[in-house]
Amino acid sequence: MSGPANQEVPEGSVAVGNVVRLPRGAEPPIEVFVNGVPQTEGTDYTVRGGREIVFARQILKEGRVGAMRWLAMFIGLFGTYRKDETVDVQFTRAGKVELASDVQVVPDEHAAPPPHGGRAH
Repeated sequence: MSGPANQEVPEGSVAVGNVVRLPRGAEPPIEVFVNGVPQTEGTDYTVRGGREIVFARQILKEGRVGAMRWLAMFIGLFGTYRKDETVDVQFTRAGKVELASDVQVVPDEHAAPPPHGGRAH
């Protein structure tokens, strides 16, 4: 698996980040799902400081849909087939199992900046 910095992003999708903040009071066991598929701690993600889930890759969301594409979808000419991943997190809080669905994914504030300030040569 390639790291977050060099991951290929399909056309029409956006890499939104690779960090999910756990809800306040969340305790293990923690289970993580991307599009309903269970993820493996240590391979697909790590838990950092007991407060954040850090994925080994970027999570992809559908990019902005333009007016013409939206109109064509609205009148049923075609749909959209862009990559749009959802992250769900199951955890325990106050002794009860809870599920946070389609949680917000953000960029990693602790990641090292890209080499050369992120500019292409």
